[in-house]
Amino acid sequence: MKVLATLVLSFTLPTLHVAPAPPTPADPPRKVQARQHGSWHLTETGHAVFCYGPVLLVADDHGNLRRMATFCRDGQTMVPLKD
Repeated sequence: MKVLATLVLSFTLPTLHVAPAPPTPADPPRKVQARQHGSWHLTETGHAVFCYGPVLLVADDHGNLRRMATFCRDGQTMVPLKD
């Protein structure tokens, strides 16, 4: 009787199916680098620099306001700009 109950129970329970692994592509897609939007600015030293962030007014040690470009391409976070 136990064998018959086990047999009936095994047919009524859902079976687990092992899903096959997804195929890997032969050539992985190339990553397209997103274009960075920014603008060119002229620094106090006379060099041009490309910056991604906003231009801010920052007070220096003497209390004067200076325009600073932020997040520039050369790795600098703040660059003083020529007025």
